[in-house]
Amino acid sequence: MPLNWILLILAVIGIAAFIASRFRAIGSVGGDARRLHSLPIYYGMNGAMMALVPALLLLAVWLIMQPLLLERSILAGLPDSAIPVGSTPGLVMSDVRRVADGIETGFATGAFTRGDLTTLTTEAVGSVLSAGGTALGTPLTADVLSAAADYWQARGTLSWIMATAAIGFALIGAAWAIRQSEGDFRARNVVERGVLVLLIAAASIAILTTVGIVLSMVFETSNFFRQYDWKDFFFSTTWSPSFSGRGGGSDLGILPLLWGTLYISVIALIVAVPVGLFAAIYLSEYAGKRFRNIAKPLIEILAGIPTIVYGLFALITVGPLLRDAFASPLGLGNSASSVMTAGLVMGIMLIPFVSSLSDDIINAVPQAMRDGSLGLGATQSETIRQVIVPAALPGIVGAVLLAASRAIGETMIVVLGAGAAARLDLNPFEAMTTVTVKIVSQLTGDTDFASPETLVAFALGLTLFVITLALNVLALFIVRKYREQYE
Repeated sequence: MPLNWILLILAVIGIAAFIASRFRAIGSVGGDARRLHSLPIYYGMNGAMMALVPALLLLAVWLIMQPLLLERSILAGLPDSAIPVGSTPGLVMSDVRRVADGIETGFATGAFTRGDLTTLTTEAVGSVLSAGGTALGTPLTADVLSAAADYWQARGTLSWIMATAAIGFALIGAAWAIRQSEGDFRARNVVERGVLVLLIAAASIAILTTVGIVLSMVFETSNFFRQYDWKDFFFSTTWSPSFSGRGGGSDLGILPLLWGTLYISVIALIVAVPVGLFAAIYLSEYAGKRFRNIAKPLIEILAGIPTIVYGLFALITVGPLLRDAFASPLGLGNSASSVMTAGLVMGIMLIPFVSSLSDDIINAVPQAMRDGSLGLGATQSETIRQVIVPAALPGIVGAVLLAASRAIGETMIVVLGAGAAARLDLNPFEAMTTVTVKIVSQLTGDTDFASPETLVAFALGLTLFVITLALNVLALFIVRKYREQYE
């Protein structure tokens, strides 16, 4: 049964449980709602909650566990000969899923007749896959076709079992809630506890997501370092991956990528931080209300422009301009793709991150501090330098940190503006690349997650995560130091 139909049926059961629980509660006190322990709506909410929550939890767990267990079962039944030389079980399983989808499409479109799955041939299934534009990583064999047929059949059976179990749980929960709906039942307490659990679960999502991201990177990074020496990764100055074979003589040194990342980010911050901070000071302390209402939204528009547009702007306009005006006349290069191109355009993109946050923080400084400074004879500029900016420093540091993290993680501007060359060079008019660009390139195409050339992407991502974490710790140290000084 399709998932949409299951969710629709559960919604109908939940609504019915809400109405039935509410009416039963009112009926149990002779229609006088004042004799109920809780408001009638709480009895209805308890009915809907008891009907939907267990069923949805079961559905979520089932949808997570079913593919894992089903794929493990199918892989266990595949003979070793079904995995070609140079391939992996994961790639073969991807083909099994694609073929299973093709079988389902064939039955849905009438290309296959409803009958014994053993009558399917590789030629017939291959033609359906070709018509649908589905490409396989390996040639379709009888073993893969048999596994796909078993996968498709088991998936359909488990889908019906899942639907029956979820609807059954919903009906049992609804019946239990309706039976509980008596006048002395503390429905409000139960509903509020349920809402509290929901709020705790919502608050835990961010933490669990962070933990999941870190663990996934750590596990895959450990797999990478089991195949590639960590000293060569962190201290080699050569980045030259090869996909000629598993571990095919690749040089995967991160230093050129880190250099390009930091070089471009520093140039971007040199552009964004002064411009953004001065704009925030002017808008908050000097500009009139009418000008501020016009200028601030115009600056914030920069944050809403897609990064691909900035990349095109760097490729078509800024890059050729820098090449013709500076690089070529000075003999520093003839390429429109350069560190300076990506850094300047990225700095323009980061201006709203600094200006808007800094403006909000500066406006949050109490007016009494301004009045006290001016009352003691300080000028407006002295008040800004010695009172307002130090008081707003924690927020300003946070804005700069956000801009730095955004610069380190940018990809599209670097691809189009700085190129993809991994090199160590001080010339800002040379093409370079960053860690994020190489993460994308290593995970693009038909990847083999057993090879170091693919697993290196996770090591790059973990390194980038550690760098960002270090920036956060440094910013926290600076904020605490200056807070002690001005409190």
